[in-house]
Amino acid sequence: MWETISGWEGWNEVSTAGAWLITACLLFIGLVGCFLPIIPGPLIILIAVLFHWFVLRQESGVEWWTFVVLVALIAASQIYDIVSGAAGSRWFGGTRWGAIGAIVGAVAGLFFLPLGLILGPLIGACVFELLLAEQDARKAAVSGFGSAVGALSAVLVKVLVGLVMIGWFLVDAFFIGT
Repeated sequence: MWETISGWEGWNEVSTAGAWLITACLLFIGLVGCFLPIIPGPLIILIAVLFHWFVLRQESGVEWWTFVVLVALIAASQIYDIVSGAAGSRWFGGTRWGAIGAIVGAVAGLFFLPLGLILGPLIGACVFELLLAEQDARKAAVSGFGSAVGALSAVLVKVLVGLVMIGWFLVDAFFIGT
């Protein structure tokens, strides 16, 4: 199947300018997706680079190690995204149960996008602090607030990772690659 797709003669009709235009649009959508939890921003940025390489091949200027770096950045961003609510809960004085509740809330919040990504860890940390750690309402609320701060910091990290990914691609395409 790969041979059929890559051997399609229609790729020869796609000009360099057209490839750059589509790549730029995908990069923009990916960057917007770093802000909006509904769109998987860093993944779309990787898809943009893959598209650019696939269409232009040697002319793309993209080296193989760029894909390794971009995948590593996506992995780091995803790991931070998952644990940020728990880390925020702990940072604000929450118990282990609050951190676990923030993770459970983050997973449950995925089903209630976009607000679920912020409210999920907050509610999860509060509920686990109240019911399982038997904390008072004030400590549970502070732990929940910390998990929300952690979840918001994940958005900032995702935006920074998206900008680094785009910058890495552009430097590789224009200055490093052949």
